[in-house]
Amino acid sequence: RPPGATGQFVLKNESWAGRLALQVESEPPQSFAAGFALQGSAARGELSLFSPLGNTLAVLNWSADTATLTTSGKTQQFASLDALLTQATGTPLPIAALFDWLAGNQSTATGWSADLTQLEQGRLVARRTEPAPVAVLRVALEP
Repeated sequence: RPPGATGQFVLKNESWAGRLALQVESEPPQSFAAGFALQGSAARGELSLFSPLGNTLAVLNWSADTATLTTSGKTQQFASLDALLTQATGTPLPIAALFDWLAGNQSTATGWSADLTQLEQGRLVARRTEPAPVAVLRVALEP
């Protein structure tokens, strides 16, 4: 039986929504939490981040030759998706692996490991141990 066959979440999506939380065990510790809508792929996509009240905090767009961050009506250009994600969240995130993980595939990303055992219930936890500091990404998908 393939993953998701009995779960409430369709894993072979091209769009996801829910909440995400990122904790970075730095000095001082950093944490970030937001509602999100993610669509596309690691090659071309869009990630929208929302406040608890539903206001748009940021929209990240990327493709092979562009990466932009739009906040408060202002758009910034970045040299890479990694640079864009670092600016938006405070640490680089393994976006290619994240798309794989959300699709139910145990992909590898340098320094990161993901627990997909609760994905059918809409939960994903990924942990970065290298390079320091340790970071934990938690995703809760909406049904």
